[in-house]
Amino acid sequence: MTTYTIALLEGDGIGPEVSAASVQVLRALKGRFDLTFDIRKTPAGDRCRAERGEALPDSSVSAIKDSDACLKAPVGDTAADVIVRLRQLLNLYANIRPSRALQHVPSLKPGIDFVIVRENTECLYKGMEFEFEGGVIALRTITRSASTRIAEYAFQLAEQRLKTREVLAVHKSNVLRKSDGLFAECCREVSAKHPGIAFSEMLVDSAAMNLIRIPERFDVIVTTNMYGDILSDEAAQTVGGLGLAPSANIGETFAIFEPVHGAAPDIAGRGLANPVAIILTTCMMLEWLSKTRDDRNCAEAAEAVRTAVNGVLESGIKTVDLGGNASTAEVGDAVAKRVSR
Repeated sequence: MTTYTIALLEGDGIGPEVSAASVQVLRALKGRFDLTFDIRKTPAGDRCRAERGEALPDSSVSAIKDSDACLKAPVGDTAADVIVRLRQLLNLYANIRPSRALQHVPSLKPGIDFVIVRENTECLYKGMEFEFEGGVIALRTITRSASTRIAEYAFQLAEQRLKTREVLAVHKSNVLRKSDGLFAECCREVSAKHPGIAFSEMLVDSAAMNLIRIPERFDVIVTTNMYGDILSDEAAQTVGGLGLAPSANIGETFAIFEPVHGAAPDIAGRGLANPVAIILTTCMMLEWLSKTRDDRNCAEAAEAVRTAVNGVLESGIKTVDLGGNASTAEVGDAVAKRVSR
């Protein structure tokens, strides 16, 4: 039996509730797939800062580095101190955010199935902000190496997908001629190395409009850090909302997996949060383990979890955001039971 060590950041707000559902699903895999998960709770976030004086202690960073993968629930006001720091510290350069219409959940259009590949280490999220008398200056960093690397990831991903095999680069080079101009140039250069993949470009404001107008037309979108953050929340809404939106932060040798949504402190502790996003995030973790560890069991487990999620939604067991009346724990329990069967 294969055992994987998973660092679990339970997060803040609804984080502990939804992460408990994902742990339940992971444990349900043991009987079917010869997989066990050594889940190690790792302090980070607002609560950790209140208790220890820092949002991401060095001991937590070490625990994450010593794990096979990290599963992270949302944190609150300390997000920049936790996930943004981890992305840069561990060089998790690719933020992958799929938007796929699920069965038995209304979506904006039928056939939506695209993924946003977001550069994850630079842009305005470097956090280089400086005050001067009467204002603030924020420095935006776009480099050739990071832009080329994320473009290459997007094209390789497009080659693995079964849709239109198309990459769309999103930028604003008509205004930000130097920074977005460099990003667009790098995407064009990488596209020349992948002649089997169609390539096009779109300004970010047009992309925001077309995600609502024709979301079914998109396949792989590659863009810079801040644009990707904003567009992926919009993209989630086209397929049912943030409660269904998973994501991954992937580097050369390590990855952190987290739902797209935030900590939602206004509904914390009330059983209203939708755990499907973090359960689908767990699927992404299993798929990554399958590829990086050459473990077919993980791939089959991921497919079993996706099938279980669809089955639960079909049965009408849904949280309030999807029109149901099931609690967070009830949805997690229902998915885990289907996985066990």
